[in-house]
Amino acid sequence: MTTSEIPAGAPCWIDLMTSDLEKSKNFYTALFDWTYETGDEEKYGGYVVASKDGKSVAGLMQNAPDSGYPDVWSTYLRSDDIDKTAELAAANGGQVYLAPMEVPEQGKMGMVGDPAGAAVGVWEFGGHTGFQLQAAIGAPAWFELHSKNYQASLDFLKDTFGWQPSTMSDTEEFRYSTLGEGDDARAGVMDSSGFLPEGVPSHWEIYFDVANVDESVAKALALGAQVIQEAEDTPFGRMVGLTDPTGAAFKLIEHQDS
Repeated sequence: MTTSEIPAGAPCWIDLMTSDLEKSKNFYTALFDWTYETGDEEKYGGYVVASKDGKSVAGLMQNAPDSGYPDVWSTYLRSDDIDKTAELAAANGGQVYLAPMEVPEQGKMGMVGDPAGAAVGVWEFGGHTGFQLQAAIGAPAWFELHSKNYQASLDFLKDTFGWQPSTMSDTEEFRYSTLGEGDDARAGVMDSSGFLPEGVPSHWEIYFDVANVDESVAKALALGAQVIQEAEDTPFGRMVGLTDPTGAAFKLIEHQDS
């Protein structure tokens, strides 16, 4: 995937904050066949870029023991003007968790929260222009916001990131909208108010493509993962929810050739 193929507002990058960088690297190498390059410690704090078949797919960084935050995967949405995006986030009922900051030679990053409390990263391209591989085995495949306040989250994404969502379903049982439509869809928003447990906040989820979900689950469990949502067949492919060995949640979806 090239820069021109990631429009403003769309997911453009993911990264993992982990309490055990080496354990996480070993896990994802075994599961997805990733390789790694560690950035300059002074410039980038040892930020690690993961690649699949030589193409960058994700980042990993150390979660400090005293951070107070659990290990977590984060999704980043592209912004052409991150300072303006942060202003809009605050004006549209959200919060700015991390003010826009320069990443030397790479671009600008920040973190905002929507009115439902779901945190999402923001990235303005510089030298780093997002994924080089997506919707391929071992790469991120889909990005999904599970919101306890569906309409507020949808309005926030429209007003802050310029989304023009397409309604997939609008019933009491299943409310879901996508950024883009059909094969051009890039992310989804689900009304999760009816099933997210008390104490589990609205959040973004990341799906990774695998050749075979059941084989990948068996391998992940042997590597220290846990199943948090049992594998099931859906109209979009077989999928499963896991946590990695340090507790970061993610999902797998069985690759479907287009």
